[in-house]
Amino acid sequence: MSLRKRSAGPGTAVLVLSLVGLLLGGCAAVEKDKRVLGLDATTRAYLAALRWSDFEGAVAFLPPETRPQELPGMFTDLRITRYEVLRPPVMLSETRATQTVGIEYLYEYRQIVEKITDRQSWRWDDEAQTWWLESGLPDF
Repeated sequence: MSLRKRSAGPGTAVLVLSLVGLLLGGCAAVEKDKRVLGLDATTRAYLAALRWSDFEGAVAFLPPETRPQELPGMFTDLRITRYEVLRPPVMLSETRATQTVGIEYLYEYRQIVEKITDRQSWRWDDEAQTWWLESGLPDF
């Protein structure tokens, strides 16, 4: 029985390149899935902050360069009575997403429930590995 060295033919190279392509494509898909899951978690955490009147917590979702130094006066005595996702997060690109929510709120000194539609614009930050609310806080 003789042992001959077999050389890799062109079929082997195609197979190796195909496997590398699949692995790279799979990694890209996993990264995209992580971003989508991260967006879902971020929008839920933002919902919780607003719903429980944690406006300082809500400000933390703004990009650092646009955050106010102190909480605007419009948040004094503000109570969110309802926060409803009207249109769940939609990925516009790998780094941009939108979401539309309905918010019902009142100021305790007036006791009149008002409603707004908040069209949120979210941006992925590769460096910080997080989503930022670019559209800013709702205009109550």
